[in-house]
Amino acid sequence: MSNEGFDVIVVGAGVAGTVAAYLLGREGLQVLLIERGNYSGSKNMTGGRIYSHSLEKIMPDFAQEAPIERKITREKVFMMTEKSSIGLDFQSSLLGAQGSDSYSVLRGVFDQWLAEKAEEVGVEIITGICVDDLIIRQGKVCGVIAGTDQIESGITILADGINSLLAQKAGLREEFKPNQVAVGVKELIELPGELIQERFQCDENEGTACMFAGFPSDGRVGGGFLYTNKESISLGVVCTLSDLVKGQKAIPQLMEDFKMHPSVAPLIRGGRLVEYSGHLVPEGGVEMMPKIIGDGVLVVGDAAGFCVNLGYAVRGMDFAIASGECAAH
Repeated sequence: MSNEGFDVIVVGAGVAGTVAAYLLGREGLQVLLIERGNYSGSKNMTGGRIYSHSLEKIMPDFAQEAPIERKITREKVFMMTEKSSIGLDFQSSLLGAQGSDSYSVLRGVFDQWLAEKAEEVGVEIITGICVDDLIIRQGKVCGVIAGTDQIESGITILADGINSLLAQKAGLREEFKPNQVAVGVKELIELPGELIQERFQCDENEGTACMFAGFPSDGRVGGGFLYTNKESISLGVVCTLSDLVKGQKAIPQLMEDFKMHPSVAPLIRGGRLVEYSGHLVPEGGVEMMPKIIGDGVLVVGDAAGFCVNLGYAVRGMDFAIASGECAAH
């Protein structure tokens, strides 16, 4: 690690932070990327879908090399009651056309690949380190404090997720209100690829994205999602926190009931649970966005509230990547 400090320190090795670090490293700057998890992506969670347009600008044809799961060529939206459902099914090769294509991904694998790309252009990455505080002199952020270490930088980029305590310490945001965030849980359910293709009527390397409204969130603001991977299914439920506390069911119970629904149970039958995760999701739109620029500091990704969740359209990773690009520029 440099003893003279860095041009830029990036806190958080999700897609926003890693893209920012990659672009800065590509320009020859000394960049340090700090990740609290044991490796990039170890604690990152997504429903499971990345729209390619933002990363395609930065890494043309990235999908030819990146560890993506399936290209999404089929969309389904379901309205559900306790025992029934009705849905809309849209299938088109246009969904896979360059510029509008999207892919299912597993963040633990995808984020590690992205971090390797950053290292190739000279970014120094340290993992398993928690940044506790910021070095602030006369109102300017001049670096970070991790344990007993103080590391100085010209600019600090905060990509430390939705609950960014560092953005609070920098005076850029306040505590969130319950109506501004949702709680999401996801299960990764292992199934053979051939069985996934049979159940979802898709070809090899092609996949389906499903959104569910109504019953999954017990009629409250939120819904369910399902994405097909190569040999697994990403299945989950999201519910806005302010609505969740009004109901009788906690998130784990919502998830169990969703899995048992007659429209969902046949799709995951015989599968093996290999991962369970939970995460806060920014949902407050412009109202919850903090100040994203301060003296010596920038905020990107979920930490900046860059996410859209409309039920039938959920976008986060492409916004995070674009914000990382903007911060680097």
